[in-house]
Parts: sequence; C-alpha cells; structure tokens
Amino acid sequence: MPDDPIDFEIFLVATPGLEAVLLAEVRAAGFCDAKVIPGGVTVRGQWTDVWRANLELRGAGRVLARLGGFSAIHLSQLDKRARKFPWGDSLRKDVPFRVEATCRKSKIYHGGAAAQRIATAIHEELGAPISEVADVIIKVRIEHDFCMISVDTSGDMLHKRGHKEAIAKAPLRETIASLLLRAVGFTGMETVLDPMCGSGTFVIEAAELAAGLLPGRSRSFAFEQLATFDARVWATMQGAKASVPNHFRFYGSDRDAGAIKAATANAARAGVSASTEFKQRAISDLQTPEGAPGLVIVNPPYGTRIGNKRPLLDLHAAFGKVMRERFQGWRVAMITTDVALTKATGLPFKTVGLPINHGGLRVTLFQTPNLK
Repeated sequence: MPDDPIDFEIFLVATPGLEAVLLAEVRAAGFCDAKVIPGGVTVRGQWTDVWRANLELRGAGRVLARLGGFSAIHLSQLDKRARKFPWGDSLRKDVPFRVEATCRKSKIYHGGAAAQRIATAIHEELGAPISEVADVIIKVRIEHDFCMISVDTSGDMLHKRGHKEAIAKAPLRETIASLLLRAVGFTGMETVLDPMCGSGTFVIEAAELAAGLLPGRSRSFAFEQLATFDARVWATMQGAKASVPNHFRFYGSDRDAGAIKAATANAARAGVSASTEFKQRAISDLQTPEGAPGLVIVNPPYGTRIGNKRPLLDLHAAFGKVMRERFQGWRVAMITTDVALTKATGLPFKTVGLPINHGGLRVTLFQTPNLK
C-alpha cells in the first residue's frame, strides 16, 4: 500500500432523515471530525479508516473516498484536467472501472457526457479498462463548476451483509434497522422482541450488535480492488474484534410460516441462532419472554392504497391491547406511514426523529415510555 500520511474526506451515506443517528454511531466508533451533511456524514481519515468504516459501521449505506477535485467550466477543460489527475494513486490499471456523474448548477450540465469524458481520460492515461458492470465506480459530482471526484469503496450497498438470502415481503434494510434500534436507545443490553418480524431483520441486527459481530465480516468490498489495498493489514483488521458473550435473547414471531422459515435461516447464516428464537404465531398469542422487560420493535403493514383501513386498524388495536395487558415495563417502538395507525393501538407513542424513506414511502419512528 502506498504511503498514506495525509487525511482526506470520507463520505458515509445515510438514509435521509437518519443522518444524526449515523453521526452518533460514527462518533462512538472513534472516527475523526465527524459532521452531518445532507445525505450522510463526513469524517476525515486514511485508507485504513475507509476499510474500517465498511467493516464496522452498521448504519452507513456506502462509503465514498474523496480523491480530490478541480474546477471545470466546459467539457474540453474537464477532459484536460481529468488527464492530469493522479488516477494511479488509487486505481489499478488491470482492474475495470466505470464512471457515474451528476451535474448541478454548473456550466457543464450533461452528466452522461461528463462521465464519458472522464472515463476516456482514465482509460487512455492509466490503461484501466472501462466496463459497465465494474465493481469499482468513480463518482463525479460537478456543482457550481467544481468537479469533485470520489470512489465508491463499498461495491454492493452495505445493507447487504451477506447473510440474508431469504427475504419476506417488504424487507427492511439492515442499515435502516440498525439506526432505528440506535434511535430508540438500544445498546445490546436488553431483550428485543419483534412480533411481526418478517425475515428477521430487527431481531438479527439486535443479536449481532449485542454479540459485537462486525456487520461487514462476511462480504467483500470494492476497495479490495484498489491500488491502495493491503491484504495483510486488512486481514489483521478483520480478525481484531471477536464476538463477545451476551446473556440476552432476541425473539421474532410472525403469522406467516414462510417468514419464520426465512428468519430462522437468515439467523443461522449470521451466526446468531443461539441467541435468537423465531416462532409462528398471531399477535393474540404473543407471550412475554422470561426475564427483565426490554424493547418491542415492529414494522407492521402500513397499507399503501386509499380504501378500507379497517383490517389495519383492527390489527393495530389488537397489537396495542396485547402490549398493554402483557408487556408492562417494556417500551414499544413502531415505524409507520400513518399516525392514525399509532393512535389505533391506544399506546402513548411519541415521534422519534425525522421521517425517513423506506421502500419509496415516508415512514416515521414512534416510541412509548416504559408501559405501566
């Protein structure tokens, strides 16, 4: 790996509305100079910090390394300056790449043309092949006539942990689930129950966090194909943090047998079968787990069409009744698109944070205090 004495900017992509929660995770993980900007969090660091962010952060969607930038007011100037850019410091001439560009408030306004010019410059100056399916992606953002160049160091989005092969309907991304757990105060030191668990995302994320399992432990990353990569250092980083024993259990249930089968298989692939339990059952059959009260967190059906809400209202009312009667001392968190559904539960929900985008819908996180 080349000498890397100078810090550079690293951009951690967040789900809009959850930037502040990601900031808290980033600061807790010890990254330097963390700041919220629209769409994510920036930190300063070196290539080892890029690798660690991909490996350890549960809430980031991608990790972009800012390689540098320059001013350009027309395509010929963009081409000329792109040819002088030190691509060989980060890209390998034997690894395919592709370029994606966006333009905003600039004299260069055609993103496709800008991407083509830069890709051609890299290919002709460095010799690296251009491929539409390359894992290495150069991200170009031209704003106010300044061309910022980054490389996507993640490859596949980071919610793809490498464990969830089986998914149920309306799956929740792992990165979102982890940030929602953090937003409601989960630290790994309490029981978690999801009574509408689907493919088990909340339950598995909670169990992994409690065990100290690194979210990126089972997958590869685009940075492994960069000139800055050092396989020996990376292997040391991967093995530096082992799982820790925990005494809490994490429960999921769902009325859909297929969802329970999927969740159980996903938990096994994630290595958390010993601390998780999934059962097929209706809300009305829900029982309080043994031990101290903890957290109930749920992502129930919202209903996306205007029409008869009665089945959804009845479901939420039944859920609220079970919580009030059987879960004294527990706190309850729920995400939904419709505040009327929270009111149907009869639970003392309060909004937590800002609305977020989930599956094309604007959803809000709600939480109760400990139920009495």
